[in-house]
Amino acid sequence: MAKQHIDPAPTCPVARSVDLIGDRWSLLIVRDAFDGVRRFGDFQSGLGVARSVLTNRLKNLVEAGIFEVRPASDGTSYQEYVLTAKGESLFPVVVAFRQWAEQYLFEPEEARSQLVDSATGLPLGLMQPVTDDGQVIAPEQTRVKKNPA
Repeated sequence: MAKQHIDPAPTCPVARSVDLIGDRWSLLIVRDAFDGVRRFGDFQSGLGVARSVLTNRLKNLVEAGIFEVRPASDGTSYQEYVLTAKGESLFPVVVAFRQWAEQYLFEPEEARSQLVDSATGLPLGLMQPVTDDGQVIAPEQTRVKKNPA
């Protein structure tokens, strides 16, 4: 599997992540995959994205190891785009975006989709950074340790 070439110059993990998955379409493709979308046509119709844009984003996501292409699970001649373990590890990122938007981009009574625990039907708790021992940590309690140049 070919790896996507990412410029090694940025030493910031956030910058590298944004270079790979930070555009609108890539994140929405990953979001839809978590909702069970697997086929090109379903991504395209659900997102309303141009075929060429979707082709490019899926190619990049496959090359980066976020998705893998498999034969259709129903035995048809279609291909399916399936999240890899690397892709599935983006779940907290998608949830954090969702929760931030719910808190700041919607009016309290405004209609919106809701992510719930499939076993209980209850909404998820707020995603928050925690220390190794499980304590919630605030931004002012952290610092970035830069690598020497």
